[in-house]
Amino acid sequence: MEKNQKPAITAVWFLLIISIGVILFSGYKLWGSLQSYAQGNENYEQLHEQVRQPDENHVDSNMAVLGSAPMVDISPIYINFNVLEKINSDAAAWLYCPNTVIDYPIMRADDYDWYLHHLPDGTYNANGTLFLDYNCPADFSGRLSIIYGHYMKSGKMFGSLAGYKKQEYFERHPYLYLYTRQGNYRIDLKYGCVIGAGEWRDRAFMYEVNLNALLAYAASKTTFDSSAECTDGDKFIILSTCSYEFNDARYIVIGVLRPEYGAG
Repeated sequence: MEKNQKPAITAVWFLLIISIGVILFSGYKLWGSLQSYAQGNENYEQLHEQVRQPDENHVDSNMAVLGSAPMVDISPIYINFNVLEKINSDAAAWLYCPNTVIDYPIMRADDYDWYLHHLPDGTYNANGTLFLDYNCPADFSGRLSIIYGHYMKSGKMFGSLAGYKKQEYFERHPYLYLYTRQGNYRIDLKYGCVIGAGEWRDRAFMYEVNLNALLAYAASKTTFDSSAECTDGDKFIILSTCSYEFNDARYIVIGVLRPEYGAG
């Protein structure tokens, strides 16, 4: 073997070892992510079993009840807020969209970070938890309520919201349902639009005082047409998640809160 070949062979072996190391490390990271997602999914399944009850015979004065709303044929579901609040006192509501994966509790914290990476029981997890903007009243008594959630490639959490970028999806899922201890609501979806995180902050759309400006902005850029009506006295809810049209893009879906059974 010629002397000048030895350095070349050594370099090849070095690169091969590095490549194998990168592959093993990437595989380990992928395995860890899959385990984390599986843990999160299992956690939510257990939570459903504990607090989400489809049997009407379980209804009592400590449960929030939602019946079949006008124009929507769904089975009633019952959320036991006593149990949910024992698991986590931050629990503010439950969000449900029939025939989709959205069937989750909503937490409320004092920042925008904690529930991005923690499950309802406080476990650190990439799935995170849907959470209410801390600028909004915990009982949804204000005119503006904002709920944030991860866009998961698996479709979990708010991954399915991207479907509202198409009219056909909206027509299949024009309503969501919000359960609270104080009362329950049907959410009549009105607009969906993409907005940059910077523009959202610059326009201060997270504050109720700018609600009319937000509605006007969304109306001009909506991704679906809705016949839902709204008035100056209505309450609105915004579901917000990441989007990928450009850096720091967000996709928001805006709906009108319609009280059920005299909800405030």
